[in-house]
Amino acid sequence: MRDLKTILITGGAGFIGSHVVRRFVNNYPGSRIINLDKLTYAGNLENLTDIEKKPNYTFVKGDIVDSAFVDKLFLEYAFDGVIHLAAESHVDRSISNPTEFAVTNVIGTINLLNAAKKNWHGKYDTCLFYHVSTDEVYGSLRTTGYFTEETSYDPRSPYSASKASSDHFVMAYYHTYGLPVMISNCSNNYGPNHFPEKLIPLAIHNIKNNKPVPVYGKGENVRDWLYVEDHASAIDLAFHKGKVGETYNIGGHNEWKNIELIRLLCQVMDKKLNRTEGTSKKLITFVKDRAGHDLRYAIDSSKIQKELGWKPSLVFEQGLEKTVDWYLANDKWLNDVTTGEYQKYYKEQYEER
Repeated sequence: MRDLKTILITGGAGFIGSHVVRRFVNNYPGSRIINLDKLTYAGNLENLTDIEKKPNYTFVKGDIVDSAFVDKLFLEYAFDGVIHLAAESHVDRSISNPTEFAVTNVIGTINLLNAAKKNWHGKYDTCLFYHVSTDEVYGSLRTTGYFTEETSYDPRSPYSASKASSDHFVMAYYHTYGLPVMISNCSNNYGPNHFPEKLIPLAIHNIKNNKPVPVYGKGENVRDWLYVEDHASAIDLAFHKGKVGETYNIGGHNEWKNIELIRLLCQVMDKKLNRTEGTSKKLITFVKDRAGHDLRYAIDSSKIQKELGWKPSLVFEQGLEKTVDWYLANDKWLNDVTTGEYQKYYKEQYEER
């Protein structure tokens, strides 16, 4: 097991990143965890109020696109581990502004790789650069089959193209320079702290407020869903026990058509809100399909299960109910996010001290 003492987690104020940061801060008190986040619209320090005063936790605001800043950060903290999650990640936004995704997801990753290569020279045996990616780099499946670690890349959106490119650069630094790297490609995540532009939190928010719940096309698109804390546990396991130079696919083996997922969510919400069964289904509104919308994603995660002993802890129905309970119990978080109030937290906590 790797025993890395100063770990940089990029994008640690985001949805998945905040769960990874919390897990590492709580589980590894002997390691120093530095959370680097630009705090764009999806970065929210209110996600981490429960651990922000822990002695082994430090937050740094900054942009991975700024190479001089990244170099300075590596010199200051002497990281021996990196978990790289910082990325523009919303497909719809990538269709509107592909350049922003290319710059952040590709150039930002290269800046981190360059800093690691420079600062870890001669110490590769005791360091690790872990790059967190997505199953969307593999393209679209038909009604059968699964993505494996050997599946050829076939990205279909500017977002997935930018993540595919960053994956290739990570592996190129391994093969060209010997940089100790690892990649994981994960299926769709859901759970607490998810920014409400994504399907599940958007639907929960709209159902709660009796607003239309938009569903692309006919809702036939299929996704493999994984509870976010199960993803964090997989990252933890691979980071400490995975093999350098390897890719690990992480998925819930939990496929749902979008329309079936939304109907299930409507049932759960009716029960939680004491509404007559079927009330929330009336809010479902079909909208024009997204350009280049991949039909189906499905992950074969047998490699990480067999080699590292990981498996999901929750079935989807349990995880969805747990997720709904969290959102309904955290009105302030959801209201702050939807009104933009959450963006004041950094100023109040860091700039005005």
